[in-house]
Amino acid sequence: MNGTLGHTGVLLGFAAAVAGIVVLAVGLGRGRSSTMRSGQLYAPLVLLGGVIGLVAMEHALLNHDFSLSYVAANNSRDTPWLYSITGLWSALAGSILLWGVVLGGYATAMVWRFRRRAGDQLVAWATLVVYVVAAFFFGLMLGPADPFKHVAGAIPTSGTGPNSLLQNNPLVLIHPPMLYLGLVGFTLPFAFAIASLITGRLDEDWQGETRRWTLFAWAFLSMGILLGAWWSYQVLGWGGFWGWDPVENAALLPWLVGTAYLHSVMVQQRRGLLRIWNLSLVVAAFSLTILGTFLTRSGVIQSVHSFSESTIGPLLLGFFGVVLLTGVGLIAWRGDRLHSSGGIDSPISREGAFLVNNLLFVGFAFVVLLGTVFPLLYEALNGGTQVGVGAPYFNRFFIPVGLGLLFLMAVAPALPWRKTTIEVMRGRLAVPAALGVAAVVVCVLAGVHGIEPLLAFGLGAFAAASAGRSLVLSVRGAYRGARASGAPTTRAALTGWRGFVGRANGGMVVHIGVVVVAVGLAAATSYLHRTELRLAPGQSATFAGHTVEFVGTRTVTSPSHSSFEAVLRVDGGGRFYPAISQFGTGSATVGTPAIDSGWKDDLYLTIASTPGTGNVWTFGVVEQPLVMWLWVGAGLIGFGSILSAIPGRRRRPTDPVSAPVVAHAPSVAEGSVPTAGPDDRPEAEADPLPVGAGDPS
Repeated sequence: MNGTLGHTGVLLGFAAAVAGIVVLAVGLGRGRSSTMRSGQLYAPLVLLGGVIGLVAMEHALLNHDFSLSYVAANNSRDTPWLYSITGLWSALAGSILLWGVVLGGYATAMVWRFRRRAGDQLVAWATLVVYVVAAFFFGLMLGPADPFKHVAGAIPTSGTGPNSLLQNNPLVLIHPPMLYLGLVGFTLPFAFAIASLITGRLDEDWQGETRRWTLFAWAFLSMGILLGAWWSYQVLGWGGFWGWDPVENAALLPWLVGTAYLHSVMVQQRRGLLRIWNLSLVVAAFSLTILGTFLTRSGVIQSVHSFSESTIGPLLLGFFGVVLLTGVGLIAWRGDRLHSSGGIDSPISREGAFLVNNLLFVGFAFVVLLGTVFPLLYEALNGGTQVGVGAPYFNRFFIPVGLGLLFLMAVAPALPWRKTTIEVMRGRLAVPAALGVAAVVVCVLAGVHGIEPLLAFGLGAFAAASAGRSLVLSVRGAYRGARASGAPTTRAALTGWRGFVGRANGGMVVHIGVVVVAVGLAAATSYLHRTELRLAPGQSATFAGHTVEFVGTRTVTSPSHSSFEAVLRVDGGGRFYPAISQFGTGSATVGTPAIDSGWKDDLYLTIASTPGTGNVWTFGVVEQPLVMWLWVGAGLIGFGSILSAIPGRRRRPTDPVSAPVVAHAPSVAEGSVPTAGPDDRPEAEADPLPVGAGDPS
């Protein structure tokens, strides 16, 4: 029953996507608005098909329907319900099903959002592109990635269960779905970019319409990456959270390009510049999601994150080629109409800072891409000889790029558009810069050493203070505006805090979150201490200011696993239980760390070896400062992204802060460039920062 229902859902999703392609193609070819509107109706059917498949698979997993090959390979009667649920994305075919469901959800949300413009050719072409992507992924599930294939021969009484590493921490419940919501979400801006190129509607309207979709995708991907780092830290037992694993890189690549786009798109919307660049970034971001899908689901790389070898690799690689050639070809075709009539007036301007920002992000993305695919290319060209690209290669580039981005995060919010003067910049950045210098001085006096981490701490304080300044000015400006209009103090204060939301201020909160992550990353990686302690029960040892006492051992059993735990007391207080666990009926064991986490540092405890004879155990101990702040920063990034998506305070046309820029700017679509507004002048310093001061930027 589960297999039949699942196949029905997958077939419905595929048929709806193909029917939508045909109907929209007919409507576009004949110029019939009514037919184009009809084509929008197939998106909910794509979602319905995916949901039917998802429900069928979850029902099969939770009820241990081992007649399905996927369930038999990724579930057992002893698998807890939580990890039965997560079994959906624990292997290849199920992950493709999740991709289809998420894409169906985005497609349905898109057609609902643009339902009043269903007869618009731009919307119709964008929907058609989404249908093409949906047809490809649902087509995979009808062929080589069939999640509902039945077992050949006798039905087993139980399955092998999920990979042990995928049933060792509940983070597996939210980390992969977050990644999928981010990666799949880049389909929508890509679809509108292709639609704008096909229709010749090359103004900035499509970018304004898709800004929130891009922001949602970026936010989900950011959270997914950081949750993945947390999962790695909690599960793998190596004491780290980012190892430049190829699958980690596959998720990082579209994030880097998407972040560059969210910055540079403001330059196009404000000044009509960087059109070709922005379209190229959108195409690259989606192309890299397909390339990442190939890397993680084709079996070409070995990773704790990747799936086993499969036959869909050539299909994914071919689809990647089609996507890339289509995007590049259309940009080349429309190249003459995409050139901007103006240029960047001064490198010391907001658009100049955004351009440098983009070069850093895209340059580093190229470095990561090269380091990720080089081993594959070398192996293919040298008869199977394998080479590796390790963390030193990536860190050699990451450190200067990261420091450069922190500096830009500090300076860019204070820069006006077009050009500025030294006097204006001195007035805006004097206090943040002084706080940055003070942070370095305090660190040195506290005994902190190392040029790179000190630079990270100083630039982080500089950037955080600059973002804080922007937030204070915005809230204060909203409050003063409310008071000037006669509002009572309480209502004006509420208005001021309502001014905290919106694109600019949400972006500043994201900046602060990124600074927190950067400072935590610099401290944890620069001042990590690692050792091994050999202890017998009752003995203790001191390391990095912490006392670790070996109390004894215990065995914990459950229907799904058995664990042999060491009982350790840290600093005479709480007990922690690093373990060696065995899941299901397999003979393989996995280590489970125990972490004493605090605001100042983490003490990471693992069982390095058990005694062959005698009673002396060896424990791995890692002390890392400020690790907790990585996860705090992740929360701030998510919170700031939500603020960025909420419409900000709309100022009246007479508001001197922002109205002139919008009110009298000539149309960019006509080849002109907006004239200078008040925020381009030095005397705008007393006003709140202009709209666009910071998308996640």
